[in-house]
Amino acid sequence: MDSTPGKLHKLFDQNFLEYTSYVIRERAIPAVEDGLKPVQRRILQTLFNMEDGRFHKVANVVGETMKLHPHGDASIFAALVNLANKGYLIDRQGNFGNIYTGDQASAARYIECRLSPLAKEVLFNKDLTEFIDSYDGRMIEPVTLPAKIPLLLLQGAEGIAVGMATKIMPHNFCELLEAQKAILRNEDFQLFPDFPQKGYVDVTGYEDGNGKIRCRARIEEKNDKTIIIRDIPYTTTTQSLIESVEKAAKAGKIKILSISDYTAEEVEIEIKLARGIHAGDTIKALYAFTDCEVPISPNLTLIKGDHPDTLSVSEVLRQNTTKLVDDLTRELQIDLGRLKDRLHARMLEQIFIEERLYKNIEEQVSYKAVVESIEVSLQPFSQELIRPVSLEDIERLLEIKIKRISRFDIERQQKEIREIQKAIKAIEKSLKDMVGYTISYLDGLLTKYGPNFPRLTEIAEFSEVSVRKVALSNLSVGYNRESGFLGHLIKAEEEQGDPQPISCSEYDRLFLLYDTGMYKIIPVTEKLFVGHNLEWIGKVSKDLIFNMIYRDGDENMTYIKRFKMPSFILDKEYHLFPEHPRSKIMLLLFGKERYARANLMPSPRAKTNVVDIDFDEFLLKGASAKGKRLSNRTVRRVYETTEKMQAEKKQNLVLPGLVEEKKDQPLEKDYSDDQESGQEDQ
Repeated sequence: MDSTPGKLHKLFDQNFLEYTSYVIRERAIPAVEDGLKPVQRRILQTLFNMEDGRFHKVANVVGETMKLHPHGDASIFAALVNLANKGYLIDRQGNFGNIYTGDQASAARYIECRLSPLAKEVLFNKDLTEFIDSYDGRMIEPVTLPAKIPLLLLQGAEGIAVGMATKIMPHNFCELLEAQKAILRNEDFQLFPDFPQKGYVDVTGYEDGNGKIRCRARIEEKNDKTIIIRDIPYTTTTQSLIESVEKAAKAGKIKILSISDYTAEEVEIEIKLARGIHAGDTIKALYAFTDCEVPISPNLTLIKGDHPDTLSVSEVLRQNTTKLVDDLTRELQIDLGRLKDRLHARMLEQIFIEERLYKNIEEQVSYKAVVESIEVSLQPFSQELIRPVSLEDIERLLEIKIKRISRFDIERQQKEIREIQKAIKAIEKSLKDMVGYTISYLDGLLTKYGPNFPRLTEIAEFSEVSVRKVALSNLSVGYNRESGFLGHLIKAEEEQGDPQPISCSEYDRLFLLYDTGMYKIIPVTEKLFVGHNLEWIGKVSKDLIFNMIYRDGDENMTYIKRFKMPSFILDKEYHLFPEHPRSKIMLLLFGKERYARANLMPSPRAKTNVVDIDFDEFLLKGASAKGKRLSNRTVRRVYETTEKMQAEKKQNLVLPGLVEEKKDQPLEKDYSDDQESGQEDQ
């Protein structure tokens, strides 16, 4: 009884490992040798077996493939449509769906396909293919196809197995073959993805196939109120992109009037903009908030030999190039052997007929004697032959018909021998320089098929769009001083002197400054209690300059300080000056070219009781700096003034010591400290 759980645990472990290995190797992950998953390989082999130059019903192809693939017609049909839509190996006839719109293909009984000329030229060679029995033992299937182009990088691949996944980007046909030529010449090369959906791709972080890329739609500005999307990013469709735009519009991140899809052979999505919204700003928002820009993280996991591995694009291409050289070498060696066999047979026939050796067998009475007679008669010519004469050669000579002997054309036989000898010399020359031969082979493919596969995706380097910069300021944050609440659900009461509502986006940060000098930064909120003594509320801007005059309650002195927006941690409290019950902000202005006037406590010995302040004359320091003392005397009040009043002061149009209270009324806010001034007077 005690051993039963252990046996079950071992059984589950074994079965799970077998299942995991099967899914990884036989279903989800492609092989590095030919870049195909098993179902794709079986489809292509079936099409090759059925090849007669004409189109075949996809339903028939699926049915035939089921003899090799044990997982049903649905998976075969989906894989065939996907393979055909890549546009390299399968010619299509009928509706195979639309990679732009995401529309599905017609039923298998309505559409047809066949192998493309490229597939027939580079994928199949029985002499180089290792075959194994199919799952039921009735047929044979290839272990891998002898692909002469890097299909894995050409078509790309995506799959999810148990505990691992792969996401390989497709690349351009011509660039791949040019890179293989560079490898053969020991030159440097770079490869970047190319997608059938076109658009733009930023490959700054591609890292040779295992980094990160960003794909963008191609967006045109038809006019200030109309935007046209011409290309879409890889992994998206026009339907998914439109849904993302509508979702962003519903969330208030962009404002549009309508969006229409006119996609047919080419992508065309038209977006009409709302009043007051401009195309340039909306294009940036589309990249920030919709699928017009998508990040992709490639993962080049594949089957190498009999186990999974993760390689780089360069490593895969180098392995494919080495394999190409080996395959071409084997092909040439096989062709050379066959040519030598043909030459040997033709020369035997020529000697047998021209020297009339067939007459030596006329008097022989047994088959053994006939064979021995021919063997003896051929011995004087052994130096002219490619190899020693075999019994098979003699039997082939004995099968020559009398009719052929009587009509034997010596000139034609000699011409054929010369052609075979010429072909043998060409192959032997190629075998001595396989690098040059391989480059010539690649050049032939580029000349024949290259014009059909131009680069579709434009490589560009684009900066990431800041969502905070392009977000619409569609929220109005209000502050109610009486209740002490702040948020975009709060309505400010102008009659009660509440600050004006602030227009901001959900990505903005709010700077809350209290009259005690305490401040903190919070995210935009719906409703939050912040207290009744807020001095100022604004959006965080790193370039905002604070011009502040404050009273230090501990020293009973007034200071001036200028600083930029300080760094912060959200929701943490900071202080611009030391805490004290009598410390408070007297004046707060923002930006450059700001001026103020301070009225000092009258003194009989003073020449003037007024100090004019040009904030630009003070240095910008940190927010925690104490600042510069405004005056050694008590400041009664401060208020903002204009540049004109400063100029009048400098021209002595205002006499020192004479302060006309009616003339110098505050322009924005009078930060008086009447209570403290009264105490000083007493």
